[in-house]
Amino acid sequence: MVYVLNCKGVPIMPTTRHGMVRRLLKEHKAKVVKRCPFTIQLSYECANITQLITLGVDTGYENVGISACTDKKVLFEAKAKIRTDMVKLLSTRREIRRTRRARKTRYRKARFLNRGIAKGWLPPSIRAKVESHLRLVAKVHEILPISKIVVEIASFDIQKIKNPEIKGAGYQQGDQLGFKNVKAYVLARDGCTCRYCKGKSKDKVLRVHHLESRLIGGDAPNNLATLCDSCHTKFHKGLISLDDIKRGKSFKAETFMGLMRNFFLKEICNKYPCVKCTYGYITKHLREKYHLKKDHHVDARCICGTPQALPSDVYLMKKVRCHNRQIHKFTTLKGARRKLNQAPYTVKGFRLFDKIKVGDQVGFIFGRMSTGYLDIKNLQGDLLYKAISCKKVKLLDTRKSWLIEKC
Repeated sequence: MVYVLNCKGVPIMPTTRHGMVRRLLKEHKAKVVKRCPFTIQLSYECANITQLITLGVDTGYENVGISACTDKKVLFEAKAKIRTDMVKLLSTRREIRRTRRARKTRYRKARFLNRGIAKGWLPPSIRAKVESHLRLVAKVHEILPISKIVVEIASFDIQKIKNPEIKGAGYQQGDQLGFKNVKAYVLARDGCTCRYCKGKSKDKVLRVHHLESRLIGGDAPNNLATLCDSCHTKFHKGLISLDDIKRGKSFKAETFMGLMRNFFLKEICNKYPCVKCTYGYITKHLREKYHLKKDHHVDARCICGTPQALPSDVYLMKKVRCHNRQIHKFTTLKGARRKLNQAPYTVKGFRLFDKIKVGDQVGFIFGRMSTGYLDIKNLQGDLLYKAISCKKVKLLDTRKSWLIEKC
């Protein structure tokens, strides 16, 4: 599939007539504007005849499905992976700023806690995911004349997931009913006994320990375990391991979807004229009716309402970090010390995430050495080349914030 723009840069219907495309490029009646997906722009006036194209969006916490279809054919399908490291990076930045303010005790004007939160404010981690969804929709609009957008919205009943038989007043009587706080509930749940030594240490001082760091796992009861003071101290000294104590299921993704769905729907309705909603049970019914496999781009095709459309090429897309502005990082190698974190802008003319070609294989630079050796991977995470010389590779495209390749 070759995607076509008119002379003004407005997308028109794509084509599969590769011979005609080669002739237009050879006669300089068109030029290449994108290599993946392959897109050309005409240099002469043409009739802008379009068909009804529906774009289906399968929203998600980490994986997003996109499918643009007519009644009979799929024109564009992609599986996108968006970033999930925002919470960790923001928390690290907050820690670094606090320590810097303690070290550099220069005079700072007092700040008052009377600053309000703007209406419609979202936490930065959720805002980044909403904007990633919007950017994916915008990228499809750059190559296809989309007529209608269908979005699947989902609401998760987390209490129902935990207890399928819950109903009525049971929603008001959770596990922590009657306990003063989470710590008291965790101690009572574990019978005031250390979960590692089972009380063999005879230590009467009990601690509530985070199985995953509070930064990642939060203060949910299924992330907390009772440990005696002796075992707690041994763990933080690295003398014992708690691998046998598993935390319960995390509902981070479900919580995110419940928060972002209304904001995403509002933003996309304000930006595009014809937007409709659908629900997961409709998508599942169509997928099972036509015996389709479970995948993100297949769900997006069912969301369009055209599961019978002839499939096309599937693209993989990945959102990567644009910049790493942290000046220093700390390492414990040969004692704790601080080292420079920022690599040179280019190494032998190559940047991180540049798209390159080695022989017949195409990949992206995921690692660089100052000597000019590169680590090449594809978007599925497969290592293609380890420490290959930059003299053996060919640059296809400079890095972008969205990496894309054909499956």
